[in-house]
Amino acid sequence: MKDSFSSYHPLVNFLFFAEVLGFSMFLLHPLCLGISLVCAVGYDIYLNGRKAVGFCLKGILPMMVITALLNPLFSHEGRTILTYLPSGNPLTLESILYGLAAAGMLAAVVLWFACFNAVITSDKFVYLFGRVIPALSLVLSMALRFVPRFMAQLKVVTRAQKCIGKDPSQGSLFHRIRCAGSILSVMLTWALENGIDTADSMKSRGYGLPGRTAFSVYRFDKRDRQALICLLVLGAAVLAGAAFDGLTWRYFPTVKWSTTPLSFGVLAAYTALCALPLILNWKEDRKWNALRSKI
Repeated sequence: MKDSFSSYHPLVNFLFFAEVLGFSMFLLHPLCLGISLVCAVGYDIYLNGRKAVGFCLKGILPMMVITALLNPLFSHEGRTILTYLPSGNPLTLESILYGLAAAGMLAAVVLWFACFNAVITSDKFVYLFGRVIPALSLVLSMALRFVPRFMAQLKVVTRAQKCIGKDPSQGSLFHRIRCAGSILSVMLTWALENGIDTADSMKSRGYGLPGRTAFSVYRFDKRDRQALICLLVLGAAVLAGAAFDGLTWRYFPTVKWSTTPLSFGVLAAYTALCALPLILNWKEDRKWNALRSKI
């Protein structure tokens, strides 16, 4: 399915990810972490499919387990002592809960960054920051493009090597090392030649010359204006709610929280913020299905 949120103005896309990533890292309320994680998984599935998300979760899960286990082993704060470790240090309930919260935060941030990589293309990044920090924006955009291109080229080279009998996954150890070295040599040559071609292409297009103009296909229309206002209002509501103790949750020295009518409003605003791309996609899909039914 086509993601309609990606067709919005780059400023709207970037502001959304800046808000959800910032709130995911600093709001350690369990409900906020759960909302962020569920919405990140849902949007990542919509963008990349279930197989890609499953592969990503397989890589995240060990990091989550390590984070959840290491925190109570090294942090002994908290008053609720469950038992004592062989080293004599206490194992507290608060440190365990904080480790679980940190693991959930890590998973949410990684999944949101996966969505960010799919939505914010290198062209959008250069469009946003090309005039402010042209050198840095170019380096970051090239770095974002280099990794997937390198992996795609690596698959092509590996298949070609297998066709001529140089399979790095079979044979003796010496044979596999020789095959891997051959692939590494080819990839290094490709990377250097690609860098030279990119430099020549930039020079021929006059990059870095004074007074150089750039064509842009992005236009800020009424739809983008409405989405930007919605993001600003929801972000301000969550930020104000957090500032006025609408999301009170404390891990140390004891776990303590409070629920007020403001808390429900803040959680509703945060849910709407994290689910905004899914809501927009659902709205566009519903409109498209209605138009198709009239044909």
